[in-house]
Amino acid sequence: MRNIFFCLLLSISFGGCANRSLQTKELPPHILLIYVDDMGLGDASFMGNDFIPTPHIDKMTKGGKVFEQYYTNSPVCSPSRVAITTGMYPLRWNINSFLSHKKHNDLCDQAGFLDVRAPSIAKRLKQAGYKTAHFGKWHMGGGRRIEAPAITEYGFDTYVSTWESPDPDPLLTSSNWIWARSDSIKRWERTKYFVDNTLAFLQEHRNASCYINLWPDDIHTPWVGSKEELEKGKKNYKSEAHFYTVMADFDQEVGRLIAGIEEMGLDKRTLIIFTSDNGPAPTFNKKRTLGLRGSKNSLYEGGIRMPFIAYWPTVIEGGQVDQKSVLSAIDLYPTLCRIGGIEPPKEWEFDGEDVSKAMLGSNIHARQSPIYWEYGRINPRTSIPKDSLNRSLPLSIRQRNWKFFTSFEGNEAELYELGADPQESKDLSEQHPKLVEELREKALSWFQVWDKSEVR
Repeated sequence: MRNIFFCLLLSISFGGCANRSLQTKELPPHILLIYVDDMGLGDASFMGNDFIPTPHIDKMTKGGKVFEQYYTNSPVCSPSRVAITTGMYPLRWNINSFLSHKKHNDLCDQAGFLDVRAPSIAKRLKQAGYKTAHFGKWHMGGGRRIEAPAITEYGFDTYVSTWESPDPDPLLTSSNWIWARSDSIKRWERTKYFVDNTLAFLQEHRNASCYINLWPDDIHTPWVGSKEELEKGKKNYKSEAHFYTVMADFDQEVGRLIAGIEEMGLDKRTLIIFTSDNGPAPTFNKKRTLGLRGSKNSLYEGGIRMPFIAYWPTVIEGGQVDQKSVLSAIDLYPTLCRIGGIEPPKEWEFDGEDVSKAMLGSNIHARQSPIYWEYGRINPRTSIPKDSLNRSLPLSIRQRNWKFFTSFEGNEAELYELGADPQESKDLSEQHPKLVEELREKALSWFQVWDKSEVR
């Protein structure tokens, strides 16, 4: 019955897509979420950068749809991963910064790991018959001497993960740190390793439906691009030259992934979502943010506005660029449930919106609710950029084209009109006092409802 429902769903919602979907033997599609680490809006050449070509990533735009106004729900890794996993603001699960050792987590007044009660998308799809896997960085608990639940408790049948996880792969973790020269799988081989695992899992379950997290720790620093760089002693692993090496190699692995899916004949029944967890650091004088203000750890656009491609040849009309729909990571949960032919669990209230019509068709998504952010309330010396240009106030809200910032006390305000000023360079708060009061009240009310709530 679920397979019939899936075909009806596509027919009703997406018109001509339904006939093409019948080629999938009436199985719901494979869903592959590529969640790049610290990739800026301008890192791939399809967005218009002129410093490094990324032809394999760009290829996905020809068989898919680009969304130019997609937002992550935190400017740093752990809460952003919680949001895309649960379809809820990370504040609801008491995770507001990157997860680390107990002293850091206590200082940030946050949990040590994502609560296993959380309704992860993998858990929901697994209940509906999907085979599920996580390959890559986790960073929602584990490592740094934190005892956290196993990744399988969040709905994954199998996993291969890095040091910041409850059960890191020993081939990746020969030491008690993110990487080491002695790792069996070298730093520059990691994405290849995760792609190999992804292709093998798809091959094993090609006649089922798969949900896969492919979460590489590229292109996060340190940028150790090759054995030659390591042996030559080029140790400035945050240099622009090292970044180019790693970015080019990452693009090659994306190409190998797509080619492997095509060779298995699965490209016509595989939806690939390609995006990033948060903004880049360093930005190389805004090159990596396409000139937008902000970076990783900032709520300005450069820290939270991410590249986003939905790629599904024969179902999504290729070459589309949506400049108007405003999407957010929390939207992925209801959207992927819809595409998988199931409903989100009714016992939870989700924060995201179903954007499947915009993702699979040519519709523009008319957002019904504002998007909220909270970041940097504790330990600003290590959690927030030091320079005044990128250092944002800790609460923000986007409503239509307006972006508003305030403090937890509500005594500060910044207001930008993103349509005319995406660089957030002209503060209009004094010119629009009534709008400032409206957005201040919404932002503070949102924060106060969820902050320290025992019922998430």
